This record gives sequence, structure tokens and C-alpha cells, in this order.
Amino acid sequence: MKTRITELFGIEYPIVQGGMMWVGTADLAAAVSNAGGLGIITALNLSTPEALTKEVARCREMTSKPFGVNVTILPSINPPPYTEFVQAIIESGVKIVETAGRNPQPFMAAFKAAGVKVIHKCTSVRHALKAQAIGCDVVSVDGFECAGHPGEDDVTNLVLIPAVAARLSIPILASGGIANGYQMAAAFALGAEGINMGTRFVATREAPVHDNVKQAMVDADERQTTLILRTLNNTARVFDNKVAREVLAIESRHGDTDFAEIQPLVAGTRGRKQVLEVGDIDGGLWTAGMVIGLIDDIPSCDVLIKRIIAEAREAAEKRVSMLLT
Repeated sequence: MKTRITELFGIEYPIVQGGMMWVGTADLAAAVSNAGGLGIITALNLSTPEALTKEVARCREMTSKPFGVNVTILPSINPPPYTEFVQAIIESGVKIVETAGRNPQPFMAAFKAAGVKVIHKCTSVRHALKAQAIGCDVVSVDGFECAGHPGEDDVTNLVLIPAVAARLSIPILASGGIANGYQMAAAFALGAEGINMGTRFVATREAPVHDNVKQAMVDADERQTTLILRTLNNTARVFDNKVAREVLAIESRHGDTDFAEIQPLVAGTRGRKQVLEVGDIDGGLWTAGMVIGLIDDIPSCDVLIKRIIAEAREAAEKRVSMLLT
């Protein structure tokens, strides 16, 4: 399969595993890359830039294929040392970076000087245009269906992808709500040249999360996510569990939510420990996209990617062929 995405990154299939807190480790990234896609290590999973350098080296021990690193730029009282993380990425020889959150412009000159290709995740046309203007090589268009932060515009990918495609000249990855090859073919028809999956890769054998989490995703339907933090204009889509409902109850009681009241509930370390490691589905928050309604097994990354490609080809050859009769 050949698109501008495969050519730009030197990969076999235009399938990217997006950055995910606590999940985007070298193990998962290597598995995706070995299967012909593009695996991504999440930088902020690591406590220091030095730890990231070691994780990149560990990934190289498991794959000789291209892989990238995600850097999510978030507002915080005590921000991570982003400049040092960027330098660690460059010095380690990584040539593909996925940025998300705030504008990556402060780091673009360093990336470009080092020959690093930059994917930026966007939730709107205006942000995609800005990403192209500052020199990003690819935009990953994140629709309302996605896990994590879908932005505040509530536009689904059926509208957002073609709206972005009509305005941009750089290639587009469709991100959010994608689990199979039929959706991949649809994304291509809308103007994308590849797909970015997060939630679907969590339900794979190689994902470093507890089996209870994976099985909960198999058992769930498309209605079992919810949106929290809307009152703080920091909307997040998470699995609909006990903790998420507690957060929503607090938000519903106040005109202006006091973050201090919900902070113990939304702490990322709680979700990591109690949910992803211990396997208590109600132990903390964990992000999940509406695509859980399309997940019904826990394959290896290799099996999943090969199946997606086969489905996409079937869609192109059979399902879309009715338009030509």
C-alpha cells in the first residue's frame, strides 16, 4: 500500500499507533513497527530525558523498522523539561515525532535542523492550517469520537477530515474512532492518506495494560464512554466507570467547577496504578474512544494490521465497486 504517508516515513502500511500515556512503550511501538505500521513511544511516560533515551535504545533492540516519539505539550504549573526531551529525541537519532496539545512551533527549528519529520495532532481546521504553516509534515486529524481530548468543537471525522483535506496540501492521518479496514477505506475516500489508532492498539496482546482492561473493551459497546471536564473547557473522553460518574456528579453541582475538588479523582497516576496495572476497571480514570464498540477481540499487532489492510482492500474492491456500476 503506497501513500505519501508510507513514503514519508518509510513504512509498509499507512497505519500509525498514536502516543498514549502509560501505554506507548517500546514494547508496543516495536510490535506495531514490526507489523508494518509506525509505532510511537510516548515521551512523557518516562520520568527524565535520559530515561527516554534508554527507551529509544530498547525499542531499537526489538525492531529495525522506523518508529517515532510522541511529545504532548500541556499547560501545567510544573511543566516537564520539554526542551531537554526534544534534545534527547534528536540526539538519539529518532527521525519521526508526533506532537500534540499546544503549538509545537518553539521546537520546530530544532526538529527541522535535525531532519525530523513532524506529525501534529489537530482537532479543528484552524489548528491544522496553523500546523501546516509552521512546517509540520503531516497533520493527524482527531475527531470528536477519539479517546482523550477531542477539543471543544464536537466535530466528527465524517465532517472534519474532508474539511481539513479541502484546505491543506500536506498529508492527513485520520485519527479517532477507527478500528478496522472498512473505516480506513472510508477515511481514504474522505481525503486521508493514513490512519492513526490509539484505543484499538490498547486491545492487543502487546499493549502493556492489564487483561481486565482489554476484556472490558471487548465487552463494551459504543455507548460506554463519557465526556468529563467540559465545565473546565478541557473535555476528555474516558471509559464510563464509577470514577468518571463521580467527576460528572461534581461538575453538575457547580456552575464553576473547582478543579481542586476533582483533582484526586482525575490524577493520572491513580488511573495508571489501579486500572492499567492492577486491573480494577473502576479504580480510576482511563481514556477510551467510542471505537470500543467495534472491538471484539485481542489480537497481536501483526494480526490486527494485516486484517485491517485486507478489510480496506475488500472495501475498495467490493463495497465501493457498487458506485461504479
